[in-house]
Amino acid sequence: MPATVDRDRLARLTARELERFAEARPKSRALFERAGASLLGGVPMPWMMRWAGGFPVFLAGAQGARLTDVDGHRYVDFCLGDTGAMPGHSPSVFVQRAARQLERGITTMLPSEDAIWAAEELSRRFTLDRWLFTLSATDANRAALRIARQLTGRPKVLVFSYCYHGSVDESFAVRAADGTTVSRAGNVGPPVDVAQTTTAVEFNDLDQLEAALATREIACVLAEPAMTNMGIVLPDDGYHDALRALTRAHGTLLIIDETHTFSAGPGGCTARWGLEPDLLTIGKAIGSGIPSGALGLTAELAERVLAEPDADYEDTGGVGGTLAGNALSSAAMRATLEHSLREQDFLHTEPLAARFADGVHDACAAHDLPWSVTQLGCRAEYRFEPRPAPNGTVAHAAADPDLERYLHLHALNRGVMITPFHNMALMAPMTTAHDVDCHTAVFTEALADLVG
Repeated sequence: MPATVDRDRLARLTARELERFAEARPKSRALFERAGASLLGGVPMPWMMRWAGGFPVFLAGAQGARLTDVDGHRYVDFCLGDTGAMPGHSPSVFVQRAARQLERGITTMLPSEDAIWAAEELSRRFTLDRWLFTLSATDANRAALRIARQLTGRPKVLVFSYCYHGSVDESFAVRAADGTTVSRAGNVGPPVDVAQTTTAVEFNDLDQLEAALATREIACVLAEPAMTNMGIVLPDDGYHDALRALTRAHGTLLIIDETHTFSAGPGGCTARWGLEPDLLTIGKAIGSGIPSGALGLTAELAERVLAEPDADYEDTGGVGGTLAGNALSSAAMRATLEHSLREQDFLHTEPLAARFADGVHDACAAHDLPWSVTQLGCRAEYRFEPRPAPNGTVAHAAADPDLERYLHLHALNRGVMITPFHNMALMAPMTTAHDVDCHTAVFTEALADLVG
């Protein structure tokens, strides 16, 4: 908790912003009240209750890097569906391609040429040889864990405390102070004690990693190349080289999850940093918001998968589902990868993320607030700590939900939207320098009110 923040003043400012938010959005409020009679918590998914205003803004439309709500307010959108709309909302070429596919058929249980094209492009970008498609990165991760256990004959998965891998059961694990693996606080109805399936270690701690792998019970390491669930936690110099060497030495497969770190460039951190995973998972952005996910494997691993005589990957093996690889998702992935998130797009968006980070840094310095901001490609995030955290546990300890709520509310009331779960901003190909400067002005105003 930042010691420089007057908590009473923070509470008064938050109350002011809550009142302003509610008064300006009567239609959203009415829809939320109506939704309470039919939707759990008044929203389609419980995480939508996490928006800062006490009720969510209801969407009227989204285009490019802008949103409009039902009350007519327009927002500069730095949330972008928490990466799902990283190519921007409904780019025209994407809408045209998706509409054509809607007319031709949505799901048929038959392969399409678009799926081949998407797999070829993913291979080019990420250097994995073979691909299968799912409906989300969570689905891809679940399939990857099953494959890893099947091929290694080992029971456990290694993850990093406070990682993000969607709703995969094994990933809701953290390392306790005594070194044991325990369920993350708030985990809902875990099917088994997470210590039976998972070993959790701290990111950037090679001693913990090596000790866990030395047990020879770890089938795979499931890793974001940079952690993104508690701010952006970057790897130490040489960490990924050591991670790859240790997994190979101990016969453990390495899965890299690029779902959020796709922000690092056209081939994510895998291409940018020269990583060599055995499997790679990705979702969200590759379909511009149409449910899509992908799992990549090396050629050697793919041969091993297909050579397993008793593994039923086609039916009862728990890999994929009836809608996975459907024609609409395949068309969405092709349209996205063919026309967006290319090298030229990142040449536009990365400098904007740097501009965003510089604006936050300068505002914090001007108001003597010891906060930090970290960038990963077209993604940037500020945290209430003087220097970026080395791991998820340290980052988690620096969280300040009350301060976060005030800053998010203040921004929403002035037409700027950032990700509700943390302080992440993402740049789309349609984002402009003016958009970034709008955030800097709003953020600076919020800090001026905060410090008095």
